[in-house]
Amino acid sequence: MRVPNLSRHRQAPALIALGTAIREAREAKRMSQEALSLAADVDVSYVGRVERGDNNVAILTLLKLTTALGTSLEELAASARL
Repeated sequence: MRVPNLSRHRQAPALIALGTAIREAREAKRMSQEALSLAADVDVSYVGRVERGDNNVAILTLLKLTTALGTSLEELAASARL
């Protein structure tokens, strides 16, 4: 059974932009969501939710993802136009 995401921030434009930037960075590295999740030590389903803008990602998790992608938080934010 799937649990609905009831966050009031779900699908906020900034989260969608950030998720798109993460997806583009991952695809540029030719990484699967699974490879990124393993490198960042986060659940693969969480990566998918972040990329869709469904989760308001915590800063520490975001730093894990940017490290695994070989980019910086600043570069990712610029790519997302945040």
